[in-house]
Amino acid sequence: MKLTEARRKELRLKVDYTNMTDKYLGDKGISEKTLLAHRKLARAAHAYVAENRGKDELFMGWTELPYNQTEIVEDILSTAKLVRKKFDYFVVLGIGGSALGPIMAFNALCHLHYNDLPKSKRRGPKFYVEDNVDPVRMKELLDVIDVSKTCFNVISKSGATSETMAQYLIISDLLKKAGVNLRDNVIFTTDASRGNLVKISKELGGVKSYVLGDGVGGRFSELSPVGLLPAAVLGIDIKSLLKGAAYMDKLCKSSDPLKNPALLCATLQYIAMQDGKNIGVLMPYSDNLRYVSDWYAQLWAESLGKNVTLDGTPCHVGQTPVKALGVTDQHSQVQLYTEGPYDKVVTFLSVEKYREETPIPHGCENIPDVSFLGGHTMEELIQAENRATAYALTKAGRLNYTIILPEVNEFTLGQLLFLFELQTAYAGAMFHIDTFNQPGVEAGKKATFALLGKPGYDLQKRDLDKAASDPDYIL
Repeated sequence: MKLTEARRKELRLKVDYTNMTDKYLGDKGISEKTLLAHRKLARAAHAYVAENRGKDELFMGWTELPYNQTEIVEDILSTAKLVRKKFDYFVVLGIGGSALGPIMAFNALCHLHYNDLPKSKRRGPKFYVEDNVDPVRMKELLDVIDVSKTCFNVISKSGATSETMAQYLIISDLLKKAGVNLRDNVIFTTDASRGNLVKISKELGGVKSYVLGDGVGGRFSELSPVGLLPAAVLGIDIKSLLKGAAYMDKLCKSSDPLKNPALLCATLQYIAMQDGKNIGVLMPYSDNLRYVSDWYAQLWAESLGKNVTLDGTPCHVGQTPVKALGVTDQHSQVQLYTEGPYDKVVTFLSVEKYREETPIPHGCENIPDVSFLGGHTMEELIQAENRATAYALTKAGRLNYTIILPEVNEFTLGQLLFLFELQTAYAGAMFHIDTFNQPGVEAGKKATFALLGKPGYDLQKRDLDKAASDPDYIL
């Protein structure tokens, strides 16, 4: 996608925070005075992120992904071309950010029924992401693919991710039984020199591999080979995705939250959280963007849910992300958001121009409740419902703001992802926490290792045995 500067400006994301302000929400809104009072904190957060850009030891290598992957991208495009030519199926084996990012980009930028299209209408092989270890799910994936005609992208930085490696063991066994050389049907995305997948690659005689850099955590990895390879296989323009991210980065150079969209969003969310708004709803009005909410939920929850600050002070901060979809969840969740507790911020993702308009024909002229729809389009209807929901929330005194995408394409999605990543980094700096670790996740992993008898976890196993369910409390 070649873009002139004028076209870039046309595709620029916008943040409308009208409905966060006291001008429209009264005493439930954020005043200009309050916003300005947080300007110093916002500038400090911006300075922290700017100062530590690219530092692998702080897991901020993701900030440079829009700029430092020229050779990698060319290699990915070459590999993707070969995969499309050779294979009928492409399967990602991964979990967390290794899966949520590829799922999100696939849903956003490909046909919503991509796998159901005939081969002549698809830009690549059928695509699946196995992001769980449900035994039914694995069995039923194998019912619809031919492993000998499938390229498996195994994504794990350490090669010790239990879920992903369990999947790999199953698939590698099936490939061997089918007489397939594993090296021909797998691609690894892993650490450059350490980890189990590096060892396995050597044992197999050298597997095609891509590197997940030391400074890129899983939830910040979609713009790395983790997300770029699956996207390229699907025919997605990954160069434009990265250009969109770089464009948003440029828009966020200012330390003034009123001139930096990511810093503005972080500041508004920080103020809201300090006022007890501990639930953040992300509600896209686009089926193409529905899995952005899943990707964002991990980014926001895993980054901000912390119990100590950088200096060790107890804090227990964070905001629970909730996924919603407009218009669908107007009929399931909005009742709560409109009349329930004042504990939420609703972020709408709105689209100005959909890929399709779909006219609504005239009909049922004797039924006014139906006939008024005739002559409009489905694009008009979904946009009207979006505006109406924001209006209803505002009239009820509920904080909400809107991120506006002119269109859904690679350039705008790249902008959106980088906006959310920067927003998260800024918010973490405001709370003075380690935004990039996840010790709460590690505790559960270690308990799983103990339960399955992994060597070195005997103490955890004894604790778990002591903590077995009490029969007096089982109904």
